Amino acid sequence: MIADFWFDPLCPWAWMTSRWMLEVEEVRPVRVRWHVMSLAVLNEGRDLPEEYLALMDRAWGPVRTIVAAQQQYGDDVVGQLYTEIGTRIHPGGQQDWALAVEESVRALGLDESLIAAGTSEEFDAMLRASHEEGISMVGQDVGTPVIAVPGADGDRVAFFGPVVTPAPKGEAAGRLWDGTLLVAATPGFFELKRTRTVDPIFD
Repeated sequence: MIADFWFDPLCPWAWMTSRWMLEVEEVRPVRVRWHVMSLAVLNEGRDLPEEYLALMDRAWGPVRTIVAAQQQYGDDVVGQLYTEIGTRIHPGGQQDWALAVEESVRALGLDESLIAAGTSEEFDAMLRASHEEGISMVGQDVGTPVIAVPGADGDRVAFFGPVVTPAPKGEAAGRLWDGTLLVAATPGFFELKRTRTVDPIFD
């Protein structure tokens, strides 16, 4: 089964879900296909606090670089670069996102011109297209991550989340996947939610 996964590398909850999906790949016949979406695109035109808007201005950089890398190296680099950037930002606590991108590009031995892509609009059309592909399946009132899988009738079934911490491992990851597929495939099922009482646990 191909599981399409849309992420913004800056979101800690998407990061937790992505690490869970890597565990799912180990215990279920699933392969993750990685795609970018953008919190900056998602929040365009919204009435948000000035501090958050400034955050969104900075949020363009990492996703632009990932899209640029995808164009140069192909789809396989998307997940690799996400892991490098996310490891630095989330468990690593790197607040300078541009530095996290720069270090990640160099760690993978990629063309250093990709670093400059973070401040260029050259790949924005492709970024927006990737974002729209994911968000169009779940609606505008959710964020990242979005996961899409084959449904029973052959159409893709997509959902936001799951939002979970810490990321389940081994068979626990597989059981959560089984349950997620079950509810996602249920016609008319929309939401299961409770208040978050802890922050992401990265260990």
